[in-house]
Amino acid sequence: MDAAQLTALLNKPLYQMQPAEVGRFLAFEQLDQPSLRQRVAALARKNIGQPYELFLLGEFPYETYDAQPLFDLSKSDCVVFAEHTYAMALSASWEEFFWMLQRIRYRDGVIGTATRNHYTEADWNIANRWLVQDVTATLGAPIQAYRQRIDRQAFLKKQFKIQRDIPVQNFDDVYVAKRDVAAIEAQLQDGDFVNIISSRGGESWASHVGLIVTGADGSRHLLHSAEPQVREETLQGFIARMAERDARQAGQNKAQLAGFKFLRLNEAPEVPPMAPQPRPTRPF
Repeated sequence: MDAAQLTALLNKPLYQMQPAEVGRFLAFEQLDQPSLRQRVAALARKNIGQPYELFLLGEFPYETYDAQPLFDLSKSDCVVFAEHTYAMALSASWEEFFWMLQRIRYRDGVIGTATRNHYTEADWNIANRWLVQDVTATLGAPIQAYRQRIDRQAFLKKQFKIQRDIPVQNFDDVYVAKRDVAAIEAQLQDGDFVNIISSRGGESWASHVGLIVTGADGSRHLLHSAEPQVREETLQGFIARMAERDARQAGQNKAQLAGFKFLRLNEAPEVPPMAPQPRPTRPF
């Protein structure tokens, strides 16, 4: 890549690049940003302004249950943004990025609607422990316990008309209440994964995700994909903004911000091998 090509890529947002350009840029980033944490932050910031769209990815052309494509560089939702950023930071070519993306997005890397990590806490966080480790309970703040009843069988049948025999899971987890975040946020590091926990009617769940980056003044920022586009804001600014939203929506039976889970980006992730992609079963 000559100097003119590099300059063009440096001045171009990731979401405006073509796959071949992304591949060349990732190779450059591996040399320019040898620290994984700094590479995650740099790549995430290079997507600021990317348009937001919910439910934009699926398994097409491998499957047609969810006929959205396997990747989209032009837009993102919160999970897609985090997955793409991590996969890019771990890769030095387009081909490696696409492989890594499937390893992060699917259980054992096996592509399929039924094997996608649909539930943030019970699926995504657990399946990607090689990449991020839950440190919520170790930061020194009081923790709040919650339980989720996860019915994957009903979810797959309702959302995708997929029949699977999967037992209901009761999943126990913890979060740091929003009021306690200020006391521990200095421990957060670039590239850490954030689960935003919402509550309503006595139930709590991860309703949104994002990444931690450090601001020029040392404050911790949340970099995330949300309506209308990818943005960076201070963690405390996000909490204040959600407080204003929740005050406006008081009495409307809408979910409110409860707190956060924090997952530490591993210093040197060892990527597990992909499981074999099974031959699709026949309908008869």
